[in-house]
Amino acid sequence: MFVFGNLFSGIATVLDIVLNVYFWVILARAILSWIRPDPYNPIVRIIYGLVDPVTYRISKIIPTRIGMIDIAPFLLMLVIILLQKVLVKSLFDLGARIQLP
Repeated sequence: MFVFGNLFSGIATVLDIVLNVYFWVILARAILSWIRPDPYNPIVRIIYGLVDPVTYRISKIIPTRIGMIDIAPFLLMLVIILLQKVLVKSLFDLGARIQLP
């Protein structure tokens, strides 16, 4: 059964890394919205392409505009933190429990 424990621990590790990277991409997108970078820059386009579709869907479900401020990236960051605290931690704990004899 230790194989399944290692599998769950590995999935939790990969998921945690992916969520951390996406968190930082969202933060970069928020900072880019303040400085108006070149929209034809490939890095800027990748960041916009990764974050904007998700924040757009959040904005369609919940009104996220407060004056000139859009809180959809902030809400997305909170969801990522929640996933890390609940899902990733649960997968780590499950993997540790399965490894025990």
